[in-house]
Amino acid sequence: METQLPPSSSSSTYHIFLSFRGSDTRKNFTDHLYTALCNAGFHTFRDDDEIPKGQQILPELERAIRESSISVIVFSKGYASSKWCLNELVQILGRKRKNGAGYSVFPIFYDVQPTEVGNQKGRFKEAFDRYEESGEHSKDKIGEWREALKEVSKLTGKVLEDESNGHEAVFIQTIVKEIGIMLKRTVLAVAPYTVGIDSRVKDINQWLKDCSDVGIGVISGMRGIGKTTIAKVAYNFNFADFEASSFLANIREASEQPNGLIRLQNQLLSDILKGKKQKVYNTDEGIVNIRAAICRKRVLIVLDDVDQIDQIDTLIGFGGSLVNGSKILITTSRERLLSHEDHKSFRIKHLDYEESLRLFCWHAFSKDHPMEGNSEFWASALEKLETIPDERIRKTLEVSYRSLHDDHDKRLFLMIAWSYVGKDLDDAVKTLEERDFYSKIGMQNLLDRSLISVDKDNKIVMHHLVHEMAKAIIRQETNDGPQRHNVYSFTGTKTETITSEGSLLYKNEKCGKRKSMEDYEDESMPRYVEGLSPFKRLCLGFISLFEPATRLTTLLTRQHK
Repeated sequence: METQLPPSSSSSTYHIFLSFRGSDTRKNFTDHLYTALCNAGFHTFRDDDEIPKGQQILPELERAIRESSISVIVFSKGYASSKWCLNELVQILGRKRKNGAGYSVFPIFYDVQPTEVGNQKGRFKEAFDRYEESGEHSKDKIGEWREALKEVSKLTGKVLEDESNGHEAVFIQTIVKEIGIMLKRTVLAVAPYTVGIDSRVKDINQWLKDCSDVGIGVISGMRGIGKTTIAKVAYNFNFADFEASSFLANIREASEQPNGLIRLQNQLLSDILKGKKQKVYNTDEGIVNIRAAICRKRVLIVLDDVDQIDQIDTLIGFGGSLVNGSKILITTSRERLLSHEDHKSFRIKHLDYEESLRLFCWHAFSKDHPMEGNSEFWASALEKLETIPDERIRKTLEVSYRSLHDDHDKRLFLMIAWSYVGKDLDDAVKTLEERDFYSKIGMQNLLDRSLISVDKDNKIVMHHLVHEMAKAIIRQETNDGPQRHNVYSFTGTKTETITSEGSLLYKNEKCGKRKSMEDYEDESMPRYVEGLSPFKRLCLGFISLFEPATRLTTLLTRQHK
């Protein structure tokens, strides 16, 4: 991964020099750590001993050590078996002795204890026994290596076995946080397993570096696709280039809490004013104070998970108070949220098959490829996830469904999921209009929330996870409860829908009339409808719009007597 963010210190080319034994940790722990450091915005030099090297430290590595702010050394069982690693360690500690407090060394004890390193026990002892027996190295050189290991083992660092219950992902996040403190940089934690992040962040980074004018950028896409992670990485890469910055997370969720927007306003003021207290007690006061705070600085502000336009207006307005070069980056599941405002759009692509497999393997095996002998396991797991989405994923996707403003759009979404995926958009709109849906505006609302999309052939497309979520909603809301059930077919001669409040909307070509269920007299309506839950009534309306020829039956039930 390449980063464009330079270190804060003018004398350092790199934030971090990363030293490790390649054959031990190159493709697992160190790769995860390197990715996490880069995602946190740290310009990291990775010494990969896979590259052929001589017996001496190469000039470019000497320069990288000399021009970094911190050396992070990953000690593993085979570390001492590499003469290259030992020579590199001597060079790093020499830099530390020369620069004192101006240079830091941060040891990480991956699968060894500090005492094993310092006292050369276990595999370390075996390595030094071989060096002494071979006669290839002078006693002075071997002694220099021993002293270097003893010295570094006494430095403050991190021991995997002693922290995070041995969980590498949590351990890595702790390391990133510690390094941020050492470098006096506040960075946002990013999951260590990121796949395909470079290509998705590249255009955003270029846009953020354009200082010619004020810019509003919108990262959009379906829920769970990684918009927040991408925004965090972009923020970490670029925030140091601005006079002030702020990342406001989970705005949709926070705005639903009492005084949630006021809390976000206070956080934004604190970030922009560098901790100076300027507490506000109502949103109007906050708007005035925020505009005064940001009108004189080049700022980077990220608004994460926005779903209503007034949330933006309450927090930053629409750029009228910003100076040239300031950037507002918004993540949202609503593609048309700023359709009437000038902005740069970044539509996030789904992971392709290869990327998805790599991400799965990182989580399952801590490698980017399946482990030998486990092909049946991961193939079965992938097949299961394609058929039965993870519960956490389903709940994440349901947020977009629940955000639909009315039952009409919810019924329209369920109808499309059941019967119109893959159909021509114009034909579907026409058919649904004939069935008394307001399908033109309804389709736009679904497109806006990334619940559906339209391909180049004008066909309706629904992501398979969203499709499974829709079917799960239908099953859940029409077949809950432990009773014994009968299955009924219901195809009335009129177009009927039932709102979640339990009233019947009868609509014809000339006029729309709203009647109470009690006044409706139609023997085609099952009598037990009144006893159904509100959402079962909604689903009855959903099923009732199908043509009789489809032979679809409702999952509406009545208890056996």
